[in-house]
Amino acid sequence: MNELNLTVSSSPHIRAKHSTASIMQNVIIALLPALAVAGYVFGVWALALVAICIISSVVTEAVIQKLLKKPITINDWSAVVTGVLLAFNLPVNAPWWIAVIGSVFAIAIVKQCFGGLGQNFINPALAARAFLLASWPGHMTSTAFIPLSDTVTTATPLALLKAGDLANMPSTFDLFTGLNITGCIGEISALALLLGGLYLIYKGIISWRIPFIYIATVGIFALLLGQDPLVHIASGGLMLGAFFMATDYASSPITVKGQIAYAIGCGLITMIIRQYGGYPEGVSYSILLMNVATPLIERFTKERIYGVAKKKKEVKA
Repeated sequence: MNELNLTVSSSPHIRAKHSTASIMQNVIIALLPALAVAGYVFGVWALALVAICIISSVVTEAVIQKLLKKPITINDWSAVVTGVLLAFNLPVNAPWWIAVIGSVFAIAIVKQCFGGLGQNFINPALAARAFLLASWPGHMTSTAFIPLSDTVTTATPLALLKAGDLANMPSTFDLFTGLNITGCIGEISALALLLGGLYLIYKGIISWRIPFIYIATVGIFALLLGQDPLVHIASGGLMLGAFFMATDYASSPITVKGQIAYAIGCGLITMIIRQYGGYPEGVSYSILLMNVATPLIERFTKERIYGVAKKKKEVKA
């Protein structure tokens, strides 16, 4: 008689096919088209800034985990992703030390101080960008966006739109392809970012809800204001933020209703800042604000646990 041996173990009993490392590696693959466009448009220094951010992020994570006597987890690729995303949010003329300081802040303060991967309540790369923008605005705005080979002062499409200079606005083709566009390293090509985002959706890494509802909200708001929605969608960091940063697992809602509310909030705040704020771009701050609101969103959108009855209201005598 054959005996059947059963293995008894603790949960989870159903495991996903993705690991942390494979998820992060897929994100890197999805970012490669935008990286290629950045290298083509901005040149070698753009690629050098990406490398500096990656190395600084990985080294910072290893050093802090070593000091805290924690397992060193740099092989999960999460620090690499943070480094690439931070570099994508830097202007091409940013000095090397800006990249180093931003990377250290993203990993040491925003990520490791709150417990490491999965414990950060806001996106590390965006938090670092906000820190750098507040600390060294001259290196993060204005002429910092001018390519090194360009001798003519140019402005980003959103800055032109903010100033009402529609005559010098790039064509829709240029906005989507990233050719002849000034902006942060990784945000200039909407097409490359869209391809990367669709790849992540196809692989099941992210859900379609947050990026597409976020983008649709921006487009609808632009229409209501009588502006070209394609310009708002293809300009600035919307595509980069919608697909690669607003969808961060640790700082975005997990419920369906929560993701919808979160994405709409990101879109509304983005357009409010773009239209009525003093800064032409609102993607970074909108995502950070909605990151902070995520626990509250999930509190009001969480599903009722199966088998648990609703609480009855007490009747006062």
